[in-house]
Formats: sequence, structure tokens, C-alpha cells
Amino acid sequence: MSKLAIVLIVIAVILVAAMIALYFLGKKAEKRKAEQDEQIAAAAQTVSMLIIDKKKMPMKDSGLPAQVLEQTPKLMRRSKLPIVKAKVGPRVMTLIADEQIFEDIPVKKEVKATVSGLYITAVRGIHGPIEKAPVKKKGFRAKIQAKYKEASAQLEAEKAKAGKETKKKKK
Repeated sequence: MSKLAIVLIVIAVILVAAMIALYFLGKKAEKRKAEQDEQIAAAAQTVSMLIIDKKKMPMKDSGLPAQVLEQTPKLMRRSKLPIVKAKVGPRVMTLIADEQIFEDIPVKKEVKATVSGLYITAVRGIHGPIEKAPVKKKGFRAKIQAKYKEASAQLEAEKAKAGKETKKKKK
């Protein structure tokens, strides 16, 4: 066997081993996430609050209590979190929002939120439904992709139409 074939076989074996390891690590992470979700749901409370501000910012700049910062892993401290500043009763608090609901949280409005500790898991409007966030402008790449998809769909339609016409001519 040539050296190239041996190298390719070794690389393939390493890739298969890595995929198997990632599969089992993913299963373990899913179980851990399910347990955490159950604990969050068990400690959840519904609170009315006035949302003052919301931003995505690093934990160290967010104004969270020092005890929270000490408990987080070092790698997590640098990542940006969805932070919400809200007035709950007479106190102004810094809370962490769930990624899925962060865009739906209205600013400068009163809402009823499901809170578990410092973590906001759900938001409902007090005075009617919450309006969805306005659609953001598309970036350059997204515009080009949309034009490409539109042009390719048009080309496929033309090819299908031309194919039908040739079939009719043959009959």
C-alpha cells in the first residue's frame, strides 16, 4: 500500500472516532440540559416588571452580582449574554434573558415575565399581546442569496416550460 492510502485510512479512522465521541457527548449534554430545564421550571415565578433596557453584552460588563460571576466558568465569562435591566417592584434588577425570547422583549413597557432566579424564561404583555420586533434590514450577503434563489427558481421554471414544449412538439 502506498503512503497516501495509509494516511487517508488513518485520517478516516480518526474522523470516525471523533464523530462517535461527539455523538455520546451530545447525548450527555442533552440529558444535562433536560435536567436543568426541569429545575428552572420548578423554581419559576411570574413577576410583573417594567423593562428599562436590553442588550447583548459580556458578563463582566453586565452588572450582574459578583457571586454570579464567580460561579460561571472562565470561558463563559467572555461570551455575550442577553442582559435585561428591569424594574421589579421598587428595585432595578439586572436579569439574563433566554436567547429565544430576547428579541420579543419590549423595551420601556410593562410585562409579566416568568423568572427563575436571575433568568427570564417567558414574557407576556400586561396590556395586550407583545408586538413582534421589527424585521431587521438584510445584509449584503443575504440580499445576494435572495437574488440568486429567485434567479435560479426562474431558470428552473423556464427549463420546465421548455421541456413541456419539446414534448408537445414530439407528439
